[in-house]
Amino acid sequence: MPKYYRDRIADHYLYFTAECIIEAMHVHASDRRLTEGNSAKFFVKPDGSTVLKQRGDLTDREINIIERFIKVNYLDMYQTWKDFGGKDFYRG
Repeated sequence: MPKYYRDRIADHYLYFTAECIIEAMHVHASDRRLTEGNSAKFFVKPDGSTVLKQRGDLTDREINIIERFIKVNYLDMYQTWKDFGGKDFYRG
């Protein structure tokens, strides 16, 4: 399961799965098990802003930290996503 970064952000891993790449670019956030079950899901727009589609077990504070991190790093994350064959940004 590809991670965007090895380090955790707000004590959560940011990742996607091979099955994810058929959707618009998004980021899952999970604290230990890299599964979609309890993970949060952030769709990423072309300007780096996000749409939270699934809260998972994140607190409001963790969501804010992760959203800010994505906003700053979304172009690098997008390159990782595209290298795995992912679709374009979320435009929904």
